[in-house]
Amino acid sequence: MNRSILAIAVASLLPSTYSFAQDVSVQETMVVLAKSTFNNSIEDIPANVTVITSEDIAVSGAKNLASLLRARAGIQVSDTNSGPVFSLRGFTGAQGAHNTLILVDGRRLNKQDLSSPQLSSLLISQIERVEVLSGSAGVLYGDQAVGGVINIITKSGHQDGGNASLSLGSFDSVAGSVDVSKRINEQWGAFFSASQDNSDNYRDHNKRETGVLLGRLNYEQENTEFFAEASYYDNNREYAGSLTEEQYKQDPTQASSPNPTDYSHDITKALRVGYERYLSEEWIIGTDVIYDTTSGSGSSWGSSTTSKSKQLFGAVNIENQFETQAGQGSALIGVEGAVRDHSYQSSFINRDNEQNSYSLYGQLNYPLTTNLTLATGVRYSSVEDELYDVNTYPRAEKLSESQDAYELGLNYKINESQRVYLRGETNFRFAKIDEQAYTSPGVLGLKPQTGKSIEAGWGILENVYSLKVDVFNLQLEDEIVFDSSAPKPVGGFFAGANVNADESERNGISVSGDIYATEELLLGIEYNLVDAEFSNGANKGKKLPWVARNTGRAFASYDISYDWQLFVEGVYTGTRYKDGDTSNSLDKLPAYWLGNIALNFTQDVWSASLRVDNAFDEKYAANANNWGAYFPGDGRKVVLTGTYQF
Repeated sequence: MNRSILAIAVASLLPSTYSFAQDVSVQETMVVLAKSTFNNSIEDIPANVTVITSEDIAVSGAKNLASLLRARAGIQVSDTNSGPVFSLRGFTGAQGAHNTLILVDGRRLNKQDLSSPQLSSLLISQIERVEVLSGSAGVLYGDQAVGGVINIITKSGHQDGGNASLSLGSFDSVAGSVDVSKRINEQWGAFFSASQDNSDNYRDHNKRETGVLLGRLNYEQENTEFFAEASYYDNNREYAGSLTEEQYKQDPTQASSPNPTDYSHDITKALRVGYERYLSEEWIIGTDVIYDTTSGSGSSWGSSTTSKSKQLFGAVNIENQFETQAGQGSALIGVEGAVRDHSYQSSFINRDNEQNSYSLYGQLNYPLTTNLTLATGVRYSSVEDELYDVNTYPRAEKLSESQDAYELGLNYKINESQRVYLRGETNFRFAKIDEQAYTSPGVLGLKPQTGKSIEAGWGILENVYSLKVDVFNLQLEDEIVFDSSAPKPVGGFFAGANVNADESERNGISVSGDIYATEELLLGIEYNLVDAEFSNGANKGKKLPWVARNTGRAFASYDISYDWQLFVEGVYTGTRYKDGDTSNSLDKLPAYWLGNIALNFTQDVWSASLRVDNAFDEKYAANANNWGAYFPGDGRKVVLTGTYQF
């Protein structure tokens, strides 16, 4: 019997075990996103944390991150047929990518410019688990951790062995992967993985080819751990463009006619080194250094484009564990610094921007009683931009900003099966380097976006059922957005500019639970409500566009026999205003359900999965804006996957 899909998520609320399946151990609830070695069990973190394990992924049969994460933990998905964008806590499609921090093994996937993280480069078969923190994380992660953090943990391999998989499916989809791990001796180990994922996709001229290589060397001895890894990502994608509403209704698979040759080809190379050492039983020091480069070429609106980005990131943290009369506490101090450079050229744009940043942060977890723990922390961050744009900043301009964040939380364990938490935190986002380069005349630099978040949660995990409830309030000031009505920059070539918008507020509640109706049948449900609106300015009281007030999912997992398992899922997205419709003057997009089905088979070292996404071939808009542009969501997709473990 498989462990409850939501049991791990609810384990964030309490210490307990699950009876029908293998016990939920303390080790299984550890999370990397806590940035702590002494306080990394989600039962002790005063926040809404969900862990999607490798078992959960296998049960779902999902073959891409959008299918896996849609509606999980309140995640809303937007896609202009160039790759999914995830939004937590009620952000528009355009802003979701800049207010939800995406990590891969702790490495920031969010880019220096306005382009979205390339999540399509991550093949599901290479993912060990996904950690989702719904809510602000300004102290631990700083810039862009406004709505939440999604940390994707890839396979690492600590034992001899490996896996090979092959997937075939609709739209001429072919994907394959292999990973091998080898213990060289007692201290050293090596891991290698390779994957390729190709698909013509649902729409014409939307073909995608993605390849990934990763190699890692690990060292472990007594109180010391070290790793060095190199990775290579190759993403090549054709862009189908937007459709009019009439074209969307007539044939959503067609490509846009004005620019039938648009595409992008990005190659990212990354090197990373990490080191951690126990100085004593109470003290740990850790370091992390990342260097990555991305070179891109393509065509946009009929113009050839080239881009180059590079980043050098370094971090050092020191952690101490101490004893009090009430129990164990911990203190963490860290410093981070990054040097980034981004250039972009086309027939219209010639831009070369640099950004340097550094941060200092600290967090304290102090037990007030045996059941009550106080969590508090602070971060200070500073950023300096040097802007050059042949149109708007022909003479390079230097801008500097700084911002701080604070947190205060309480975590109370009612008993062995329940806990409750209360947490307040401030957050911020600095303007991206190309946001700074396109502002209205007289505006030299955008203010940092700032926010305040308050959240609370309760949960219970018993032998055959689980339930948790979380509520939140998020208030933002100077939100950084693109306003099509703002005066365009001097030398600008399209209407509008990046601005600091009026205040906005988001209130929400999420309820999730599951129950074993029988030993073979697991039923679960998740509901998320987000009420997002402008709280000041000309649009005061208007709803934020592209934020569905209601989303949710219902699922069932049934063990047909020892080898066979059936999974069915319904994902609901409610009505919402089109992206950019800040005045709420246009009709809302209709609500829709997506039905997904998976049939799984496992025997010895072999496994197979048949997954059907959008089983009822529902027509829906993955993105639609107030300019009349529609980007269709995928139609029915069938994928068959076979895996061999060796």
